[in-house]
Amino acid sequence: MAEGLVQILEGALLAAGEPLSVQRMALLFEENERPSTDEIRAAIKTVGERCDDRGYELVQVASGFRFQVRQSLSTWVGRLWQERPARYSRALMETLSLIAYRQPITRGEIEEIRGVAVSTNIIKTLMEREWVRVVGHRDVPGRPAMYATTRQFLDYFNLKSLDQLPPLAEIKELDNLSGELALEVIEAARPVPDEAEGSGDEVANLEGTQADGHSEEDAETP
Repeated sequence: MAEGLVQILEGALLAAGEPLSVQRMALLFEENERPSTDEIRAAIKTVGERCDDRGYELVQVASGFRFQVRQSLSTWVGRLWQERPARYSRALMETLSLIAYRQPITRGEIEEIRGVAVSTNIIKTLMEREWVRVVGHRDVPGRPAMYATTRQFLDYFNLKSLDQLPPLAEIKELDNLSGELALEVIEAARPVPDEAEGSGDEVANLEGTQADGHSEEDAETP
């Protein structure tokens, strides 16, 4: 069944429109014909090798495996969609970076580090994108919500885990975010459109709004 298994998984990955975990791939089969985890992983490896010299590749993200266009081709493939990519303000990306590195973190703690108030629109946008979620409440007066990143955040930025974020040493002035926060953390993990989805999902444009006194209410809407 080895060759057939490779074809089945390849077809499933193309059709899924979202990452597939090994466990979910196993559920494609009836119990009496279900391959072992090792067999599935070996087949996935073969699927990935078949992508050599192709315009797409098999990548592993937090939720599982998916096909996507090679990043080196994003300039040309991106022209398939006429819509302009969503642009996110520097304030939004700074807030997201802080949540990623300091999670769980409250809105007040983010404001204390950045030195400015965090717009409600920023938190709303991050929640709507499902990049951030509430994971609890700080045991202090007012019981403020604590925010953390999600599996969707990892998937969107092509990360298998938070361990793949650049080291903090590479991020300048983390403790003085009222000025210039280097956003290499997001730029380094920037994805290309997912071929399996067949749609023009927005890629965050990090060369957008500079922190030059604009209101944080200007956080862009995806």
